[in-house]
Amino acid sequence: MSQVPGTLITRNYADFRGVDFSNKEVSLVRSPDSLNMWKDYKNNLGRCIETRPDIELVESYDNTIFGRFPYKVGNTKMQMVHCGTKLYKVLDGEKTELFTGMKPSRSQSFVYNNIFYIKDGINYLKYDGEKLEEVVGYIPTTRIGKQPSGGGTRHEDVNMLSDYRKNTFVADGKSTVYYLDAKDIDDVSPIVKIYEKILDPTTDYTWDAQAGTVTFKVAPEAPLTDGQDTVEITYKKTEQGYADRIKKCTILTIFDNRVFFSGNQDYPNTVWHSSLNDPSYCSSLDFYNEGLDLSPVKSMVAGNNALWVFKEPSQANTTVFYHNPVIDSEYGKIYPSTHSNISTGCIASGINFNDDIVFFSDRGMEAINGDVTTEQVVAHRSSLIDAKLLNETNYKNMLLEEWEGYLLIIIDNKIYLADSRKMFTNETHAEYEFFYWELPVNITCTNVEDGILYLGTENGIYSLTNNLDTREVNSHWTTPQDEFKYPQYQKTTNKRGCVVDMSGTEIKISVRTDNNDFEVINTYNTTKEYVVARIKKKKWKSIQLKFSSTKPFKLYSSTLESYVGGYVKR
Repeated sequence: MSQVPGTLITRNYADFRGVDFSNKEVSLVRSPDSLNMWKDYKNNLGRCIETRPDIELVESYDNTIFGRFPYKVGNTKMQMVHCGTKLYKVLDGEKTELFTGMKPSRSQSFVYNNIFYIKDGINYLKYDGEKLEEVVGYIPTTRIGKQPSGGGTRHEDVNMLSDYRKNTFVADGKSTVYYLDAKDIDDVSPIVKIYEKILDPTTDYTWDAQAGTVTFKVAPEAPLTDGQDTVEITYKKTEQGYADRIKKCTILTIFDNRVFFSGNQDYPNTVWHSSLNDPSYCSSLDFYNEGLDLSPVKSMVAGNNALWVFKEPSQANTTVFYHNPVIDSEYGKIYPSTHSNISTGCIASGINFNDDIVFFSDRGMEAINGDVTTEQVVAHRSSLIDAKLLNETNYKNMLLEEWEGYLLIIIDNKIYLADSRKMFTNETHAEYEFFYWELPVNITCTNVEDGILYLGTENGIYSLTNNLDTREVNSHWTTPQDEFKYPQYQKTTNKRGCVVDMSGTEIKISVRTDNNDFEVINTYNTTKEYVVARIKKKKWKSIQLKFSSTKPFKLYSSTLESYVGGYVKR
């Protein structure tokens, strides 16, 4: 058996996967210190790691951007921009102010039936391409088949977004006093129709708001068809705080063709939803309290055949709930709340990332492992970045955006990129590989349109650019502290044995041994294939290489040879 001293060992750093900030032993395919590098699967098929795109200003604004949303009406494509307290329409580069009075915080939107809807925690607005207005709630017919004296059949629920209700009656040809299904109505003239003809309140009827009655001067005639509703009365009854239950919500998501709302600080653990295919109708009965404690809902995520609701941690350990559609004989489709067996709470946000339901706890990224018909367990997904991610001061206010197969976890100007194409098995569960970026501006909102990532900031909207002529991004990749398999022996590099396959301009290669500072070996200009970096270091225990530049560069692989010497001495 040959002696270890004198053995030549070759290390090949290639097939790079991402960063590892865990402060543990790092794999050769990962970096303990990388900045602004990633894999571009779209243009380079992920064959190398390279400098991230730069950002360029698309449109400047005089206030913080809280939302940018694409909206298309027919063949007209525009953007809706929530800036400060204003809402703009941007068409062909021209800004038009549509509304003043927006809440200066992140807003959310959706498009239904070609109409744009936006919520900000104060307002609930809609825009059809020409007119912007507050969402006017659908007026429900709460009772049908009523006799003038009352009764009838319950038909539709009260709409929290409307102060108005309808009752329809079967006239008997005798009665003049008609009783509504509520008392103490608003002292506003009801709208009365007989056979669709609108009556005149000054000549045809009077009303008593306190009693909730309408008195006709002449009794309406009985219908020719037995049981036919011929009298329709629309009246106003304002329920204090009803509309604010929806308007104050800061979280919304679409599930099963309905809009679900939550995040109202006055009702922290409550979820409401709209009626089927009507965002303007929110029944006063269509709500669910997620558990008995008041820990707030932090995120709602549709996926895995359910609507998942994630709450902050609580002493009750009831933090994750899910809703499945159920047909009820009396109420139709309902969404009862079911408590999962997961007790890990959510303190930031959540998202459906390529059918992986993930949320962020005080330990990092968690995922739902299993479906609603089996026992759910939490699988951790972010061990490689937790040491850095969890120390971000604005961790609880993160933004999540899916782009180019990555989940972008954005905190101020920091971006952690979870790679959906690269996962590894950590003990019994799968975890993501990550890259790490730092931008020159803080990000306040995001939006992806036609594959382009747009970033809202305090002074405007930016997008990413791959223009190699103008990009100036400080980026680097550092290999792990490599002991070349023999931590107990000293090593010496083969000065001709460092070959680096890379491309770019002004690429700096540095090296450090043990805990010393990095030393620049050389700066290489206009490299297109490979270089031989002549590294001559003696009597070291571990070694690291660093590749860096302020210009875009690509790194495919690096090979380093070293000879094993004698035992390490103190």
